[in-house]
Amino acid sequence: MRAATIILAILLTLPTAAFVRAGSVTDFPLLRDRADPVLQRGIVQSLAALGLESAVAGKKLALAVADITDLEHPRVASVNGDEMMYAASLPKLAILLGALVQVEQGKLSLTRRVRDSLTRMIRKSSNVEATRMLNRVGKQRLITILMSDRYRLYDPKANGGLWVGKEYGRAGAYQRDPLHRLSHGATALQTARFYYLLETHRLVRSDLCREMKTMLSKPAIHHKFVKGLARYPDVRLYRKSGSWRHWHADSAIVESGRHKYIAVALAEHPDASQWLVDIIQAIHKLIVPTAVAHNVH
Repeated sequence: MRAATIILAILLTLPTAAFVRAGSVTDFPLLRDRADPVLQRGIVQSLAALGLESAVAGKKLALAVADITDLEHPRVASVNGDEMMYAASLPKLAILLGALVQVEQGKLSLTRRVRDSLTRMIRKSSNVEATRMLNRVGKQRLITILMSDRYRLYDPKANGGLWVGKEYGRAGAYQRDPLHRLSHGATALQTARFYYLLETHRLVRSDLCREMKTMLSKPAIHHKFVKGLARYPDVRLYRKSGSWRHWHADSAIVESGRHKYIAVALAEHPDASQWLVDIIQAIHKLIVPTAVAHNVH
């Protein structure tokens, strides 16, 4: 507990700007400043139609959606967007970022072996590769990156965010997050912000953002968002999900024709995997109202 208290004290002394740009000359807006009442109303109504109002009220479901068809003018909606939840494999996104930050800084070479390892970690959600790359980056180094002024992807003023404090294996947690004591956690809005920084080439330099997006493409696990959007032949997903027992999470940049949006959902319920299938279909209909679905057998 003493270590967690010290970390929290350090975090609280950091500058107050919760969403610092990562070195871009373009002044993109903060997602929190782009709440759209029409999209918000549509999301709330869609969740009610799916019978998920009690899950929202009980904070068993968190959701963030950002229509980024116009990158400089995103439209954002969320429910429980700052609720920190156990996210299983979804925070492997943080390990991916940590590895490419090390590449950017010349501390790690993006060899074919490293690229393949990162790709398996994301597309197939390999725990072996996640643990290997976590240790290549360094456990404390990754936490430093996530909490840094450059990223603030874990920020106490935003109730947390992406956190990795445990290897993906049987070993116990080495450092739980200081606010909620989670080993692998996330908030919907901070995860959406990760994808917005990626899409606007502010996570790392542009060539590495392109590498990252390639690794996030072609998901090999066909459930949740992938299953929900399988009926739309023109959809492209750049995605990372997570599942453990009754915790289910998914996150993606979704491209469909001229439309592009970010969707992040975190849920705790035995039926949550199916919730995410239904939710992504509802989101897609809101943002891409002209989308034509094919029958999937």
